[in-house]
Amino acid sequence: MTEVLQALEKFRDEVVKEARSQLAAKGKNSSGALSKSIQGEVKQMPNSIGIYFSMLPYGNFQDKGVNGTQINHGAPYSFKSKGGVKGLKGMPPPSKLDSWMVRKGIAPRNAGGQFTSRKGLQFLIARGIFKKGIKPSLFFTKPFEDAFRSLPDDLVEKYGLDMEQDLLTILQENLRRMI
Repeated sequence: MTEVLQALEKFRDEVVKEARSQLAAKGKNSSGALSKSIQGEVKQMPNSIGIYFSMLPYGNFQDKGVNGTQINHGAPYSFKSKGGVKGLKGMPPPSKLDSWMVRKGIAPRNAGGQFTSRKGLQFLIARGIFKKGIKPSLFFTKPFEDAFRSLPDDLVEKYGLDMEQDLLTILQENLRRMI
């Protein structure tokens, strides 16, 4: 199954590369941690082959989106004042936005132009995310679907090459036994 494995590894590499590219293009990669966390693994087991993708958990929220309390993006996740199976309990913690604000160069100033505390602005941004949600970016979904569309043809061809090679090997072994 070397041809099939190679086709799946090519698929994995294409999805990871394009997902990282889309993440940067959509401005969703401020720290680089999410991009670095996108991984894929092809596993060959005795009776099957599996392909697995992983990333930091918040990558799913960035990819699929999160419905806010006032705006519905059609996302599978939503902010709710009370938690639920698909709900994120309460609004995002404002303190978690501090390093993001620094990376983005968001620094509040008073009327005199002096820097002020970011705490109030952190709260306002967190409340805005809670109400408006997170629009789906599909940074992972689109590359996966695009690569998946071409995968069946590649797999059928590669599987055929593997089977042809296996058949030739069996025939050669049988011929040697006969001679």
